[in-house]
Amino acid sequence: MAPDRAEHYFTADPSAPARTTEVIVEIGGLQLRLTAGAGVFSAGRLDPGTSVLLRKGELPGPATEGALLDLGCGYGPIACVLATVAPRARVYATDVNSRALELTRANAAALGVAVDAREPDAVPGDLAFAQIWSNPPIRIGKAELHTLLLRWLPRLRPEGAAWLVVARHLGADSLASWLTEQGYGVLRHASQQGFRVLKVTPPAAPAR
Repeated sequence: MAPDRAEHYFTADPSAPARTTEVIVEIGGLQLRLTAGAGVFSAGRLDPGTSVLLRKGELPGPATEGALLDLGCGYGPIACVLATVAPRARVYATDVNSRALELTRANAAALGVAVDAREPDAVPGDLAFAQIWSNPPIRIGKAELHTLLLRWLPRLRPEGAAWLVVARHLGADSLASWLTEQGYGVLRHASQQGFRVLKVTPPAAPAR
């Protein structure tokens, strides 16, 4: 695995030289020009899974309010799309990679949209999210992935939803089954190009 792909899941401060590239994100009628960089996930192009997620998930509309989260934001394509289509929402982006956060902030500023990009521990603990969007880091391993999701999914608002994209050959269906076992509602919303888009909703409140 190349250093910039290997590091992004694990490294807060990538050692790869900070080479930058332009990535064009085209979703529906949107065309966003973003700057990506070495040491950050999918630095040379829009990751195919992220592309499927943005095209097949149900993006929020312009009237959407509340907090939205891009979990594992990389250089910010999801966060920047969310902030563009839902300008009244508060869009947060989080990543363990400091370079990713810098690029996300720079991309949002260049587009003139508001994205609050922070390290995971710096995201306000009292925030409940209307939506969480993620192309989660499957390759960190099943245990670590489950820990990550169990940290953030409980922060969905009761009526909220998480939109996840996972390659089928990397365990999309087993992840869906595990989430169901945790009590979450899981809809296999769409499949394309070997990826599965999952819509995850919070466990139902216990009957009184």
